[in-house]
Amino acid sequence: MDYKKLTIRGISYSQTQSGAYALLLEHEESNVKLPVVIGNFEAQAISLGLEKDIHPPRPLTHDLFSKFISSANYEITSVIIYQIIDGVFFSNINFKNKESNEELIMDARTSDAVAMAVRFEAPIYTTQQVLSEAGILLELEDVSKQDTPYEEVSEGNLSSLTLEDLHKLLEDAVKDEDFDAALEIQEEIKRRKKKID
Repeated sequence: MDYKKLTIRGISYSQTQSGAYALLLEHEESNVKLPVVIGNFEAQAISLGLEKDIHPPRPLTHDLFSKFISSANYEITSVIIYQIIDGVFFSNINFKNKESNEELIMDARTSDAVAMAVRFEAPIYTTQQVLSEAGILLELEDVSKQDTPYEEVSEGNLSSLTLEDLHKLLEDAVKDEDFDAALEIQEEIKRRKKKID
């Protein structure tokens, strides 16, 4: 299968869900962004994995599992986000034994898979279907911000906006890293496109 490589672009606090964060992954070739909503603990685990110089006084769960993998003479070769169902991402962690070259695939929550990938500096991939369903592409056009602000998305007023306005709101939400609002706007755009088809 033709997998698309993703890069971690950052983690931001969720504007609409209390205690939640948005992990932003990007497919560099197409600039399509993939926002994944994660919890506080998972955000901390990924951040600590990215910051190689910070070591907590006691090992966190992902650090403990990393040590176990290494002690068992395995390594993580890749993480694959292979599908999305009802807004939930599904991922696999691919392991390889350093001596026997035996391969092992384990199902994992995407947040845990990414937290492990950063500890092993393993690549993260997804499919074109996941990018098409959940990815957000920023248009490189000059968009004025005098239209309805995207903060009003949570008030459920998307149905009254034109498709052009929705695209402008989507771009503004992504620029301001409000990925929860961006996902809601994108869902409305997809609903309308399905009606047209």
